[in-house]
Amino acid sequence: MQTISDIRQMQTLACSLKREGRRIAFVPTMGFLHEGHASLLREGRNNSDVLVLSIFVNPIQFGKNEDLDRYPRDMERDLRIASECGVDIVFTPTAADMYPTGFQTTVTVRDVSLPLCGASRPGHFDGVATVVTKLFNIVQPDVALFGRKDYQQLAVIRRMVMDLSMPLEVVGMPIVREKDGLAMSSRNAYLSKEQHLSALCLHRALADVRGLFAGGERTAEKLRKAALEIIGAEPGVTIEYVEFRDGATLDEQEVVDNATLLAVAAKLGQTRLIDNSVLGDEL
Repeated sequence: MQTISDIRQMQTLACSLKREGRRIAFVPTMGFLHEGHASLLREGRNNSDVLVLSIFVNPIQFGKNEDLDRYPRDMERDLRIASECGVDIVFTPTAADMYPTGFQTTVTVRDVSLPLCGASRPGHFDGVATVVTKLFNIVQPDVALFGRKDYQQLAVIRRMVMDLSMPLEVVGMPIVREKDGLAMSSRNAYLSKEQHLSALCLHRALADVRGLFAGGERTAEKLRKAALEIIGAEPGVTIEYVEFRDGATLDEQEVVDNATLLAVAAKLGQTRLIDNSVLGDEL
């Protein structure tokens, strides 16, 4: 496994691999890897000649008073997981190289960035779209893999790739959960034992709504009320949103179907967690 920090070196190597006809799979991350990331890496390993992992805590997707400085980092552990998953190249650029003095270009994916997390984190998805565009230009992947836990992020990237005619496939991978149902996230490391238990209300709410949906309920407002009751009953949990959206456009839906996305976000102390389920898919 090779570790590269220099942008030009990574780009030159990627272009050389492409000329040789090698298929490149790419998993962009902010590090502090867990089993969710590992599932992406294993899928990438199975569908490529060369597997590239990037580890870069992207400063421009963090808002004021968000957790950039305390975002969990463990490069030694990340490299061990990468090696176990068969990664060929780990790309670890610096913020100074990614955003040199005078940097002024950003990428905006307009409508799909506005609801859900975009409503409370203005500019966040501009930061995501900008860094992913740069990483795609550097790594030159044929396929890029993302987790569906960050469903809106996946929707933004898919829209961006389509709109800008980027020559790669974007694959969304299923959410990986703890044994108790909590969606895996690097930010779970912030949670105390008590907060972890409280956070399980998100999974319970998703499961309850899916049960009502399976029983024939199709009115979004009634389903939302059921989810709000479950999450709202948990002490210490502050609800940010519970919404039903079109799975492709993220337009709000009043009547749901199998393709409807149920998305939830809540805070426990200073830790913000998100989860989701497409009603017609497995939880």
